[in-house]
Amino acid sequence: MLTKNYIMRVIAAEVSSVVRYANKVYYHNPSDSPERDLFQYTVCQEKITLSEVADLPNISNEKDKTSVIILDATLNYHSDIEDLLKKVKQKISRTTRLMLICYNPYLRWVYLFANFIGFRKGTLPCTFLKMSDLNDLAELAGYKIVLTKNSAFCPFHLLGIGNLINSVAAVIPLVKYLSFVSVVTMRPVIEEKGLPSLSIVIPARNEKGNIENALKRMPKFDGAKLEIIFVEGHSSDDTWGEIQRVVQSYKGKFDIKTYQQTGKGKVDAVRLGFSKASNEILTILDADLTMPPEMLERYYEAYCKGIADFVNGSRLLYQMEGDAMQFLNKLGNIFFAKVLSILLGVRLSDSLCGTKLVSAHDYRRMVTWRNDFGDFDPFGDFELLFPASVLALGIVNVPIKYLSRTYGSTNISRFYHGLILLKMVMIGFFKVKLGKYNIKLNKS
Repeated sequence: MLTKNYIMRVIAAEVSSVVRYANKVYYHNPSDSPERDLFQYTVCQEKITLSEVADLPNISNEKDKTSVIILDATLNYHSDIEDLLKKVKQKISRTTRLMLICYNPYLRWVYLFANFIGFRKGTLPCTFLKMSDLNDLAELAGYKIVLTKNSAFCPFHLLGIGNLINSVAAVIPLVKYLSFVSVVTMRPVIEEKGLPSLSIVIPARNEKGNIENALKRMPKFDGAKLEIIFVEGHSSDDTWGEIQRVVQSYKGKFDIKTYQQTGKGKVDAVRLGFSKASNEILTILDADLTMPPEMLERYYEAYCKGIADFVNGSRLLYQMEGDAMQFLNKLGNIFFAKVLSILLGVRLSDSLCGTKLVSAHDYRRMVTWRNDFGDFDPFGDFELLFPASVLALGIVNVPIKYLSRTYGSTNISRFYHGLILLKMVMIGFFKVKLGKYNIKLNKS
């Protein structure tokens, strides 16, 4: 494969791993002799090319759609990037993502040489940005960088070896700074204007003694519309009977839905609950109440402030109550959080906290991603964290004090489930890190 086309395809694969789950993609290339190969190869639902960034239409009212704006080297040809980003932000919504393709400032000489030998055409870029520059500009203009991918290390296909090099080099210290470009995705920091409605899914198996306490301790969420969904899973202690009793006792105080699983496991319960939810925001509360129900307001507040579009709980900061988590379990949680942070390119302080919050719109995109990726997670944590990273939702970790159980016993098998989690990490490496090069790119 010709080197130039191969590089474009490598970058297009990185871009496509995110934008193929967007409803619409806008593209701008500022060069006076633009090469459109990148956008031609990119896989997405709808493409719109912008002659000028100012031609971007006003999409600030989008709520249940996701648009991505690709600025291909635009910043490398601009002398007032802060102003450009601010003007773009005036036209976009919370669900919009800004994807920046930026030349590596440490390889400036490569671009000069490429122009000299005729491999690259057009005006030479005038602005080379380091990540520290991009972080400052993002903050000044009201954005947050949520995903950074170094792309295109090897310019040759080499019968597939180039794909391996381009994948592995991105996670090797020091070497990862030698890519030709960085693909940086930003999300605008935009607060909610009102109080979005919230659905709380409570999976429950053998948790009869905790059902009523979950409602007694439920926060008010500043009066937001609230829906509680109990999903019972083959209990042997009459949890289902207790749920029915509690529903009658709290009728009129809460909008409560109840379902029984036909499948097995928490992941099946969460999927069922989310599929029945009718509100704008979705979250999970484990019925063991080791994550205090009162803390759900913190998750909701973080979302409403626009801090992130995926809110993840973190049990590992504060001292835990009693024997809430055994020592080896804690080491395992720290290990998987560190590994997934490297694998996904995001900052996770706890990958296995059961409580997470996401919009219903983004969850539907997660389901589409899962249908492509495959059904691999029997617990449900990774199948939310993986797409939260891939789709560039932006993740924030909310620290909570992890409590001991007051009823029942854990269903966790430390070593057996640890091996399953390790297997999922390996699946993630091969299908997230390497799998993007298996995306069937457009030919033209």
